[in-house]
Amino acid sequence: MGFLPALYHLLNFFAPALAVALGLAVGARFVLSSTPQTPAWWSQVAINFAVGGGVLLGGLWWFGRDGKLATYAALVVLCACCQWVLSRGWRR
Repeated sequence: MGFLPALYHLLNFFAPALAVALGLAVGARFVLSSTPQTPAWWSQVAINFAVGGGVLLGGLWWFGRDGKLATYAALVVLCACCQWVLSRGWRR
């Protein structure tokens, strides 16, 4: 496999984590009121993307293959919990 196909595979592997991270950061702006302690939206995206990427890598390691529904469910749940912490949801 050449460099470009390997890069495309890597980008497509992490695409769900980026989509969930962007969706959560944008959705939190509309649903939750922001406080001065709330991180910037790009910071929320970066942190959620890192958590989501870790979940995808963990799912690849645990199941031995990519694309398992349990991995995507864990991605959504853990990123939502991370966004709740970032938005200081326990104070609302």
